[in-house]
Amino acid sequence: MAQRTVLVVLFDGVQSLDVSGPAEVFAGAEALVPGSYRIRTAGLDGGPVRASSGLTLVPDEPLADTSDSHTLVVPGGRGTRRPDPRLVAWLRAHGRRAERLVSVCTGAILLAEAGLLDGRSATTHWAYAGKLARDHPAVRVDADPIFVRDGHVSTSAGVTSGIDLALALVEEDLGREVALTVARHLVVFLRRPGNQAQFSAQLAAQTARREPLREVQQWITEHPAGELTVEALAARARLSPRHFARAFRAETGMTPGRYVDRVRLEHARRLLEDTGDGIEEISRASGYGTPEAMRRAFVNTLGTPPAAYRSRFHPRPTH
Repeated sequence: MAQRTVLVVLFDGVQSLDVSGPAEVFAGAEALVPGSYRIRTAGLDGGPVRASSGLTLVPDEPLADTSDSHTLVVPGGRGTRRPDPRLVAWLRAHGRRAERLVSVCTGAILLAEAGLLDGRSATTHWAYAGKLARDHPAVRVDADPIFVRDGHVSTSAGVTSGIDLALALVEEDLGREVALTVARHLVVFLRRPGNQAQFSAQLAAQTARREPLREVQQWITEHPAGELTVEALAARARLSPRHFARAFRAETGMTPGRYVDRVRLEHARRLLEDTGDGIEEISRASGYGTPEAMRRAFVNTLGTPPAAYRSRFHPRPTH
């Protein structure tokens, strides 16, 4: 088995978790399968850099001294807001030579500045997706998923999603059991699918200002299998259906129906991840009524049916 060199780029203002998260995944895999990965870090001048948290990180070598890597990881952080032109120039010259090009969080902005995302689909931290799309119209930006893979280029959303992406790469390289063992050591799931939304339903929607609407949001979360029609929710808020629907969207940023859909999907997803309940039982408990209705929701939103989603968290034992 050929050893894969993983090179992580460092710069002042880097987000330290964007660096350490993927690095710990690859290091964990190397511990399980010796000789699988060689992990290196490099900075412009080879000297210490100061992360956005104030931590000092010391690269292994200057970027100018690096050889071509199998997997080039470009983290994000405050340092991507006004990137050093020398860093962008280095990425422009060397990024295409990596067999796999990976960004975490706003590292996608550095890749875009270097022209490495033109014509590709990509994601980044939700707060910077609009900027990425505006500044780089040649990039197809999708702000929703936790990571996007387009050919040999992979981009991930904020911070911890870099761990999800790294686990996906380890699974591709070394198999599911190795990736699952690494995930267990790190106490994370193997693995959130890349098209899972960056936000939970509660985070995706704004919290309503008015108490009756906030109470309705809480009610939906606590009773996903309840009567959640606009009419029923409006009655709970003591508003007319038309007034309720308009006010809910104005204060939360999404329609009541969309909010209910997200809550039900999230509830079903967590039951699939955390319990051994049957698909039919979960579909009823989550408000879908039938397994087929839940299946359609999963395929339309996550691109995978419930049984396949569950298998990521509860693989069948091998003998």
